[in-house]
Amino acid sequence: MSAPAGLQIALDTYMFRRVPLLELPGLVADLGYEWIELSPRDDFVPFFRHPRVDLATVRSFRKALEAAGVGVCSTQFVQRWSGPGEDERRQAVRNVKRILEVTTELGVPVVHSEFNGRPELAEASEARFFESLDELAPSFEAAGVELRLEPHPDDFVEDGFRAVDLVRGIDRPWVGFVYCTPHTFHQGGDGPGIVRYAGDLVRHVHVADSFDPRGSSGLRYIVNPPDSTARVHQHLDIGEGEVDFDGIFAALGDVGFSGALCASVFAWEERAEQSSRLMREKIQEYVDRWPRA
Repeated sequence: MSAPAGLQIALDTYMFRRVPLLELPGLVADLGYEWIELSPRDDFVPFFRHPRVDLATVRSFRKALEAAGVGVCSTQFVQRWSGPGEDERRQAVRNVKRILEVTTELGVPVVHSEFNGRPELAEASEARFFESLDELAPSFEAAGVELRLEPHPDDFVEDGFRAVDLVRGIDRPWVGFVYCTPHTFHQGGDGPGIVRYAGDLVRHVHVADSFDPRGSSGLRYIVNPPDSTARVHQHLDIGEGEVDFDGIFAALGDVGFSGALCASVFAWEERAEQSSRLMREKIQEYVDRWPRA
């Protein structure tokens, strides 16, 4: 199986987070992937906390990657760099600086993350986010690491078009946009339109299916109490939900996408290997439909 030049078809390894770190590259290779999206792990970069890995272990992991013929396309982190409070923001900035050290030692030029603020405090969250980004910009630029950002359900920016505007407003060449297909319906529902609107800012795509919570008069699935503000969605295998993959992949082809396509299924830990192989095949099928130059 192959992909156009520059395109990376990767596996988000979250369903395999209990696999020992140094065994992970061999497993990913066996599943048919050449790239790993290294999502948060308790023994590497946990959610919201300082990295738990030393540089000696990073070097050992790098050797395991080389032996398996697998690369890391990106390191993912989730930190409270948009608050809600100043203490959380400062800790997040410190954590991200160490994440950049780990990423540099690993030889990976890309990290990606969320805006990670609060929708009910959108203005304050955005202000704290930009304060953190200003503090971190010298570290990103010195390390030569690209940052890719995604809007997330229950964040201070959820709409896909507005998130593209925010990334565009950052106006730094090392900052790009992540489109997450299972979040399509929380981003407004128009996946192909968002991709085309973002154009070459789209540098990373998370691929998984989901149901549309707006369907059936808002009763596609039910959360109690009825007035809950929870943003429920799924990360399913392609074909199990309602995401318009035909339209999204066509749009990616139209904009000349050449970043990372990452299988990001979280729903099936009991059959994680089967799901991962299926997703590799399905993503390849869509990529093969793109016209070649």
